Amino acid sequence: MAEDGLRIGGLSSGLAVVLNGDERGGSSQNNHLISFCNDFGEQSVERTLEHIFDIPSKTLNQLTCPLKTSVVRSIIKSEFLKYNVNLDSIGKNRDGVSTAGDVCGPHVVAIEETSICGDIRVVKPPLLLESQAMFSSARANFCVWKGKWMYEVILETPGIQQLGWATLSCPFTDHKGVGDADDSYAYDGKRVSKWNKEAEPYGQEWVVGDVIGCCIDLDHDEILFHRNGSPLGIAFSCIRKMVPGLGYYPAISLSQGERCELNFGARPFKYPIEGFLPIQAPPSTIHLATKLLHCLSRLLEMQCMERTEFSSVEKLRRLKRFVPFAELFHPVSRGICEEFFSALDAEAGSAEYIGWGPLLSFIMNVFGVHPPHDYMSLDRVLDLLLEFPRSRLMFEHILKALSCGCKTTSLVLTECPHSGSYPFLSLACHILRREELMVLWWKSADFEFLFEGFLSRKSPNKQDLQNLIPSVWWPGSCEDMSYKSSMTLTTTALSEAVSKIEEKHRDLCRLVMQFIPPITPPQLPGLVFGTFLQNLLLKNRGADRNLPPPGVSSNSVLVSLFTVILHFLSEGFAMGDISFWMKGCGTNVGPDVGFLHRGGQQSFPVSLLLKIDPHRVDLSRLGGSFNHLSKSHPINDGQKAEIIRWEEGCMDDEETRVTHSSRQKPCCCSSYDVDFSRILMDPIRYTAKGSQGHCTSIQERSAHVAAECSTGSLNDEIADKPSTSDQPESEFSYRPVQQMRVVSMESNVSSATLKEEELLDAMLLLYHLGLAPNFKQASSYMSHQSQSISLLEETDKQIRERACGEQLKRLKEARSVYREEVMDCVRNCAWYRISLFSQWKQRGLYASCMWTVQLLLVVSQVDSIFLYIPEFYLETLVDCFHVLRKSDPPFVPATILIKQGLTSFVTFVVTHFNDQRISSAELRGLLLQSISVLVQYKEFLAAFENNEAAIQRMPKALLSTFDNRSWIPVTNILLRLCKGSGFGSSKHGESSSSSVVFQGLLREACIHDEELFSAFLNRLFNTLSWTMTEFSVSIREMQEKYKVLDFQQRKCSVIFDLSCNLARVLEFCTREIPQAFLSGEDTNLRRLTELIVFILNHITSAEDPEFFELSLRRHGQSPDKVTRGMILAPLAGIILNLMDASARTECNEQNDIIRVFASMDCPDTVLSGFQYLLEYNWAGSFRGDAHLAKLMQLEQFSTFLISRSERWHVERKGSDGLDAESDEVCCICYACEVDARFVPCSHVSCFGCISRHLLNCERCFFCNATVVEVVRTTGSRKT
Repeated sequence: MAEDGLRIGGLSSGLAVVLNGDERGGSSQNNHLISFCNDFGEQSVERTLEHIFDIPSKTLNQLTCPLKTSVVRSIIKSEFLKYNVNLDSIGKNRDGVSTAGDVCGPHVVAIEETSICGDIRVVKPPLLLESQAMFSSARANFCVWKGKWMYEVILETPGIQQLGWATLSCPFTDHKGVGDADDSYAYDGKRVSKWNKEAEPYGQEWVVGDVIGCCIDLDHDEILFHRNGSPLGIAFSCIRKMVPGLGYYPAISLSQGERCELNFGARPFKYPIEGFLPIQAPPSTIHLATKLLHCLSRLLEMQCMERTEFSSVEKLRRLKRFVPFAELFHPVSRGICEEFFSALDAEAGSAEYIGWGPLLSFIMNVFGVHPPHDYMSLDRVLDLLLEFPRSRLMFEHILKALSCGCKTTSLVLTECPHSGSYPFLSLACHILRREELMVLWWKSADFEFLFEGFLSRKSPNKQDLQNLIPSVWWPGSCEDMSYKSSMTLTTTALSEAVSKIEEKHRDLCRLVMQFIPPITPPQLPGLVFGTFLQNLLLKNRGADRNLPPPGVSSNSVLVSLFTVILHFLSEGFAMGDISFWMKGCGTNVGPDVGFLHRGGQQSFPVSLLLKIDPHRVDLSRLGGSFNHLSKSHPINDGQKAEIIRWEEGCMDDEETRVTHSSRQKPCCCSSYDVDFSRILMDPIRYTAKGSQGHCTSIQERSAHVAAECSTGSLNDEIADKPSTSDQPESEFSYRPVQQMRVVSMESNVSSATLKEEELLDAMLLLYHLGLAPNFKQASSYMSHQSQSISLLEETDKQIRERACGEQLKRLKEARSVYREEVMDCVRNCAWYRISLFSQWKQRGLYASCMWTVQLLLVVSQVDSIFLYIPEFYLETLVDCFHVLRKSDPPFVPATILIKQGLTSFVTFVVTHFNDQRISSAELRGLLLQSISVLVQYKEFLAAFENNEAAIQRMPKALLSTFDNRSWIPVTNILLRLCKGSGFGSSKHGESSSSSVVFQGLLREACIHDEELFSAFLNRLFNTLSWTMTEFSVSIREMQEKYKVLDFQQRKCSVIFDLSCNLARVLEFCTREIPQAFLSGEDTNLRRLTELIVFILNHITSAEDPEFFELSLRRHGQSPDKVTRGMILAPLAGIILNLMDASARTECNEQNDIIRVFASMDCPDTVLSGFQYLLEYNWAGSFRGDAHLAKLMQLEQFSTFLISRSERWHVERKGSDGLDAESDEVCCICYACEVDARFVPCSHVSCFGCISRHLLNCERCFFCNATVVEVVRTTGSRKT
């Protein structure tokens, strides 16, 4: 981290000095040891001091007075500086740097304000910058003209930033910045390019927390960049040479909302590059401070030697090798510290550099990077430093450095499980257990900024994942089987590392939760954490937008905070008496059982839904905006003070009710037959098709939750926490704040504190803002992985079958691309499983779903409150449920996911997907889409069939919801419920998975509510007509160009699938409700006939059949899965259904199907369409010869149709002249007599045409007047 040379990790170096004879300062330690042995204890103080200060043996004369601090300081000034610090060498070799102008005082490199173009704001002094304009640029106030120099940039956002070097001749504008002109060079990791007037591919994609080293070598005229210390290669060579005063300036360009922090050398570089110097010189006291800290480290090593049990050291102690540590520590340590702080005072501005560098390295060295940590030595150091008032400033810098380390340090596989931000978090947690330092942190202006830094976790990019997961394997792959075990080991190690970091996040948040700020009146625990939480949510308003506003937090902060709160609410706080203050309203204080698992009586304060905190004002509510609701549905003070109470599971049927109090437990607290131990041992095997992989082996589970909910029935692999037997208790157990003040209930304290319900509310919003995008990305990778594996397997198949020539070469190239895509997806899926899908998180998410859906169902009974529920409650519930449904490996078997705890979810979605109280059509569509997805699976469909609310509400609600916005999901639902009942759909055994229950319910709904069914049927006709028209137009456009574009092909494929689905729904209607077409007016039958002829005409009239078939298939689909038979089969089924119904019903008044078909104006089209149906190869759609009898029926119908058509058109031809002149013939269809009149305009037409027109428009089609009623002129009926 710094130039101090201290090694971070362990204290073995001091022991090695004593035992191995290491030479320091020109003295022979071996002789040093012998001289002490010979002296046998004489003059041990002097020899010990020589060892501590690393000066030659026998340099110090015998002390003539007791060892005091003043004596130690005198030794440092007289002897130590002479042998260890060469002050003359400091500050040399700085030629080649010059300033842009006159700089008064110390040479501090900063942004030259006059160079700023756009709007760059300083977020945190000195150099954390953010662009407020669309594109902003700036350069530093120093330039370089010879030598090798660098500066570092810490990325706070991962967007478009151009970082590099530019001369004064480079113009900055609103659209051009660094790298867009001559003598201007930049690297942009978002677009993975380097810029010098033009962009060229370069480097790697960067992520939040990356440290970019911008290096310029003017000795060799090169510019190069490093990412996290790793070279990206030479970006630019042969750059123009410069002269003194006219050089290259560090320069940056940022897009709107982008943030980065610059370090020109005011702090030690995170990743110094050998040979390159910082533009800003380090303080001159750096070497003295570093050496003094070395001395203090050697003093502490003596304590370690006294504590050790090695026989050689015990022998040295008996020989009085050194003076006892207790006698030396106080005077020597104070003398060192006084000189240390004196050196800091001698040079202004040196505290930051030394605090971030040598001092932090020293403290980390004492503490130890990996467990077991040396808490005793660290506590001794902290006690020592806190004796000096000037140490407060140093601790502020240390906390800033630790926070920055959490943001910028990546996981390293070889360092797992104590890798990444773990060392920094561990040290911070121990330091902040001291109330004095906690108060110091809380009072600092950067408290919340640093807290966010501690909660940050650096995500890997593609190259990082390749290093973390070098070996990749997936089911069915051709990779070496050794890769499977290797991947299992690496993912297990990474899971443990993530678990350790999350544990430290919880420790830190507990410390903040229990911290009581020293203000009046006294506060309850939780106030500071609650304030931070509210401010964070306020800051991140709009983080879910496609273009988030400037200033939002890193996504990892939101995810970490969500994870912390989820663990607290699910597994318990583990905070003893402090958790008493956190209990929810009306909750009995008992064992530390997680809030989400307590069961029994539940409660929620209405005020939490109605309050208008700053971060809630802009949040949409189910009933609309808060301002609108406060006017249209005002809430009185009495309602605001109410507390909603209910019994867990009260909204479920008693027969199917599963709660934490029932005999059968919810999924989050039950054991299953699934052998999860095998999943943990062999995670790659348990993968869904192309999309599954590792499940973390670290399960965390509160023993209280297990005892409360499950009476020990959980598998050991799920219930047990990781063993701590191999580590000291202090590493894993929670260590409370030292000297923490406890406020009694009777004290005069503020009532403001943090309640569990508030944490739940914040957690749901954090999920919406932070977790949902991650789960969406994870789902995308899983889907892409499945597709890529299919393409790879298909390519392998083609290589085996067509292994020859140029085609083989192209196939191998394609295979290489597909394999790389698969490996990339597998790594990303594994990472998301490691970081998001651990077992305890899935349990917590499940319990959160249970709690939230019951709250929503209970509140939905009260309109005035239901309207005020934030939309993110519903969005989070739905998204969270589907995350559990698709979790990989599965959280629980699909058969019980809903049955054992989430039957309320089914009740909620079927009750509210058409609830008009929910103002957002997108939200109602979200619920409808959930139904559409769930009913596709037999296990979930059974949950709907057994749900009373679904049986009572869903059939009619689906029919009424079929409109311009929701027709696609409704069609998918209806198609699934009716699956397998149509013509040609039984080949794959689909009928076994259809829902007989809902088919009967839909039939009854249509029969008993004719108006509803009539409106549905009209919209179904219109929609199918529109989709087939769009399909026909798209096909025609491609045929004219004779070029199948990818977008047009996808569009054709999607529209064709939708048309087939709509036709299947229409087929179901003709089978279950044939009377709607055969009885009464023939409007429906005539519209149906016209639609069939329209579709047949477009399907059979394609000029190029092969081109037509090609346009239907999506990328990767085989030809036998997408054919014309998909749309022809439901058309044939419609005709057969009506024929069967006509044969069953011997009624003189029923409509004649053959007559309606024969009366069409295009007899040739009708007949050719039927001939195509008969000649189509139906064998591929049926098992055996079951279709032959159906085809005979169609052939018989076609024969009757031909005969009737000929007779009909002969009759029409003979009466055409008479009808054309008659006023009694409808001027719309020219087929029926005029028998109806519009009121009030009195225009006339046939009743069939009028009825059909009025289905979609209530105005006269002649004069556009509003129709009040329709009068039948041949009778007395009115409409």
